[in-house]
Order: sequence, then C-alpha cells, then structure tokens
Amino acid sequence: MPSKVFCIADGVCVMAVVYQVSIHSLIQVLVVSCVWGMASVAFAQNKGVSQEITALLEKLESSQCEFNRNGSWYGASKARSHLERKLAYIEARGELKSTEQFIELAATQSSFTGQAYQVRCHATQAVPSQEWLMSQLKEIRGR
Repeated sequence: MPSKVFCIADGVCVMAVVYQVSIHSLIQVLVVSCVWGMASVAFAQNKGVSQEITALLEKLESSQCEFNRNGSWYGASKARSHLERKLAYIEARGELKSTEQFIELAATQSSFTGQAYQVRCHATQAVPSQEWLMSQLKEIRGR
C-alpha cells in the first residue's frame, strides 16, 4: 500500500497509509489526533501543578509553623488538612490551572468570612499566607 507524508504544521508531519477516503475522513482523523495531543499536554501540565501543590503542602506541614484561620491558630498539619479539603473542592469543579491559582483560591482567605489567612513561624511575626506560600513556591521551583 502506498504511504504519504502530510505536514500539518512546521515540523509536525504525519505518515499515513493512503486509502481511498474522502477529505472529510482525513480531516476527522487529524482533528482527533490534535485533540488527543492537546489533552496529553493538559494532563502533563496538571500533573506538574499537582506535584507542586503537594510539595507546597509538605513544606507547610514540615515547617512547624502555625496557620491562622478565622482568628484561631492551628498547627501545620491541621492547616494542610484544611487546604487539602479546599483543593479537592476546587479540583472537583475543574477550576485549577496553576499552583498560583491554588494559592489564590484556596490558601489566601476564608471562603466563608473573607478573612485573610496568616502564617507564623516560631517567634517571627505573622505574615499573610499568600506571601509565605509564594516564597515557598519560589524555593520549590529553585528561584
């Protein structure tokens, strides 16, 4: 059977066995291939985001810092559990695109009261959780 190479973008070529098919069928195959490729990229990005968030929550838990939520101070492990529940809610809604978005939507303020979360480590002054988490994210990324 004869084969033919189709180039659909710069450097992206597909070798196909040529059958007598309509151009409509060929377009359907190309569209399905492109959608599959985009889904693979999205999955890889989400996996990277998930790994970063896990690393961030591990840093919080191992920090022995305290987490202020709605006026009460909690240990780092309770803070992690709380943020994991909020993460599950956001993921279920399909809204999570980045680690920064996780920090913004789940780890910055109370969803009920709007009160900002704070982190206090050892004898230092409390800082907004967003500030603390972003600094930890930079460390995770090696910046």
